[in-house]
Amino acid sequence: MSALMEITIGDLLEKQAGLYPDQDCLVSPYLDVRYSYKEFNELTDLVARAFMGMGIGKGDKVSIWASNYPEWMITQFATAKMGAVMVTVNTNYKQFELEYLLKQSDTMTLIMMEGVKDNNYVNHIYGLCPELRESEPGQLSSERLPYLKNVIFLDEEKHPGMYQWNDIYAFADRVSPEELEARKRELDIHDVINMQYTSGTTGFPKGVMLTHYNLVNNGMAIGDCMKLTHEDRLCIPVPLFHCFGCVLGVMAAYTHAASMILIDHFNPLKVMGAIQSEKCTAVHGVPTMFISMLDHPDFDKYDFSTLRTGIMAGSPCPIEFMKRAMSDMNMQEITITYGQTESSPAITMTSTDDPIEVRVATVGRKIPHVEAKIIDPETGEDAPFDTQGEIVARGYNLMKGYYKMPEATAQAIDKDGWLHTGDLGTMDKDGYFKITGRLKDMIIRGGENIYPREIEEFLYTNDKVRDVQVIGVPDKRYGEEVLACIILKDDAEATEEEMIEFVKNGLSRFKAPRYVRFVKDFPMTASMKIQKFKMREWAIEELNLKDAAKIETA
Repeated sequence: MSALMEITIGDLLEKQAGLYPDQDCLVSPYLDVRYSYKEFNELTDLVARAFMGMGIGKGDKVSIWASNYPEWMITQFATAKMGAVMVTVNTNYKQFELEYLLKQSDTMTLIMMEGVKDNNYVNHIYGLCPELRESEPGQLSSERLPYLKNVIFLDEEKHPGMYQWNDIYAFADRVSPEELEARKRELDIHDVINMQYTSGTTGFPKGVMLTHYNLVNNGMAIGDCMKLTHEDRLCIPVPLFHCFGCVLGVMAAYTHAASMILIDHFNPLKVMGAIQSEKCTAVHGVPTMFISMLDHPDFDKYDFSTLRTGIMAGSPCPIEFMKRAMSDMNMQEITITYGQTESSPAITMTSTDDPIEVRVATVGRKIPHVEAKIIDPETGEDAPFDTQGEIVARGYNLMKGYYKMPEATAQAIDKDGWLHTGDLGTMDKDGYFKITGRLKDMIIRGGENIYPREIEEFLYTNDKVRDVQVIGVPDKRYGEEVLACIILKDDAEATEEEMIEFVKNGLSRFKAPRYVRFVKDFPMTASMKIQKFKMREWAIEELNLKDAAKIETA
């Protein structure tokens, strides 16, 4: 077990650039960008000076609202070098959500792209700040967003009141390299340099404050579990605004001097093409990403022989698809990470050394220097081995807190320093954890506790099922009933009754769904997490359960 690193993000990049100057650091194959470690280090120094020249100070908030552009990673390291706090913005956000984040975070500078699909970011920012159209770049004075001064635009089109990204380089001339070095020496490893907003599936999003110390050491632990070295090439198609992208991806790679192959947005053909052309040895993805590649009609046209490892995480990982990734994509050393944004994010992880059966059935053991255990959610007492309870954790990886939300922070982290994850799981005598669900996901049907994950895993064994999500819906008689939402494989046909009988024949009868619906997809966050609360809202309408829902909330 290596000691925790006491180094800032910028100083570690400087070190890697000295050791591996000519090696690929950042490659964006579809945007024709390729930087060596030396070039990336020099570029991020330049941008750090530019930010200082624009008047951005230590601790000021710089929000970035964009998909996986190279400038996203440049901003990540440049802000860390000069001490600003980078705030990540969900690419699905629209005007109402953006206003909340920019206000709550006290954002001074917004870096943004044109938009995603039919979500036009430019319209949203002008809707929030009509004054921007009449402002000189850098001189915004907004009634609704009083902290916001700078808007920097990443795409080619020019917009009133906004800097172009290339415009900001001129500001670097106002700050000497020596002044930047002096700023770097002022930084502390425990300074907050990153804020990520929880997805807000319940209530308003909360800004999770993370430090150099959190992120460097969590990245190091993750890369160690994958046995990354400077010879690895990691494909990163997961969104950078989420911990999966900017920590499990970027931080894990750069702490080990691996090359980062950045995919601007997820597309199965783009990812498979990049794995082949860039000879990637690792790839990250949530289960739905791997499913879309493995089931793609052109899958067999691509060469996955260079792949070795990667992470499947972000939501429960179907065992069948883990096995297929290992066999069909050559990912014999694939791993699973469990955690949440509040823990930087990793709490547990499997290792490439773990037996296959462990890597497909558990989320591994606690990572070095982190404590984790299972407690009884009612009493707070430690639970026996193999007994379900809530997962709690503490260690260097825990956030400094939620920004300007001390009460919410105290609810998440107790007086003894334990983060209460809200996730249900078990731990065996060897220290391996399994996730069984969320405290709020548990279905209670007539007094029987039902855990959706168990039913989902069983339904994955049906040859006709491509993907499945199980949720609880209100019921007048039993309190809750089980609904299975199923995506069938291409050309497969099945009836609702057939699927109900399948579960009845394989699990306890009370676990069998009362309802089955065949769907084309699931509602997702931009980080590809399934939003079960939206499925539940849809199901109440679809199944005409409004009266039962009224009883539930009475």
